[in-house]
Amino acid sequence: MRFVLHVWRQAARDEAGHFQRFEVTGVSGDMSFLEMLDLLNEQLIASGEPPIAFDSDCREGICGACGFVINGDAHGPLPGATVCQLHTRSFHDGDELWLEPWRSAAFPVLRDLMVDRGALDRIIAAAGYVSVATGSAPEANTIPIRKRDAESSMDAAACIGCGACAAACPNGSAALFTAAKIAHLGLLPQGQPERTTRALSMVKQADREGFGACSNIGECEAACPKSISAGLIGRMNRDFLSGAWVERSRIRGK
Repeated sequence: MRFVLHVWRQAARDEAGHFQRFEVTGVSGDMSFLEMLDLLNEQLIASGEPPIAFDSDCREGICGACGFVINGDAHGPLPGATVCQLHTRSFHDGDELWLEPWRSAAFPVLRDLMVDRGALDRIIAAAGYVSVATGSAPEANTIPIRKRDAESSMDAAACIGCGACAAACPNGSAALFTAAKIAHLGLLPQGQPERTTRALSMVKQADREGFGACSNIGECEAACPKSISAGLIGRMNRDFLSGAWVERSRIRGK
């Protein structure tokens, strides 16, 4: 197979970027998209040109490290999959593809297709935890948890933090990511003591990072490689309002 790639090239965060055209031949339909870029990079290195920088780690759709926009689609056209799970057979021989990094004010471009996603880590650090006693693992049945709640928590915990939701959102909102990280703890008994303060702190941190506001467009859910439900955003908003009310009452009582 043969592809024409227009790849965003940017040498550093503070430098201007541009699209550069490459023609890749000898591509097998069984290659993943990242393997095709590996092939291209081998050719670039052999010719003395700088390789294309992109993030990847597990290449199994688990770590969330990879991710960029292909022809306007975050992670490409295949639903429920990351770039590393996308195969070249998903395209036609001779296709012309445009590759660019996540576009969000909170994701500054480091180089080429690589962006700084540290903002997502800082949102989790703001309150994405539970305060419980440490030690040996408790007996599994010590705390009864309804099957429905356990499954919903696991669905939310499937979020891999790739940032596709913010990249796909016209507002650059990380509401789906934040909601998933809030819900997978708040749906369990262990997460109840800090449920509202968790939402308050994490939403405030998302605002400080420069992410936009959610306006219920739904692009985040469509782009999410783990099909996280946008319904979690409504749950996050309710917890945020509860936390804001408690905080306001506490301030007024002083």
